[in-house]
Amino acid sequence: MSTKLLEVLKKGDEIQLIVKGRVTGKETSRPVWFVLRDGELLLLPVAGSMTQWYKNVVKNPEVRITIAGQAYTGMAEPVRDKQEVSKVVELFRKKYGGADVKRYYPRTDAASKLRLTH
Repeated sequence: MSTKLLEVLKKGDEIQLIVKGRVTGKETSRPVWFVLRDGELLLLPVAGSMTQWYKNVVKNPEVRITIAGQAYTGMAEPVRDKQEVSKVVELFRKKYGGADVKRYYPRTDAASKLRLTH
């Protein structure tokens, strides 16, 4: 991962997440919020484990992210452990505010992490 990507991520609030459809195999892109923690990009699916991009990541973990002209491809890891998901939710609250996290993330039974170092 480039230092430029890390710099942009540290300042950013939203990435484009590109995943492959589990049925079609076609790439789809959507804007998502994220937090950084110890070389990992943490994602919280809006509808938890029922979120379409999350279901796609479970089937095909290779994802691509883009932000401010920077791109990164890696393997996303689904997170279902309740304690770990709670930690991700708390990091989202710190970054985006408790009210917005409560409003936009009604189901918090899953998260995903993308290791930014190889």
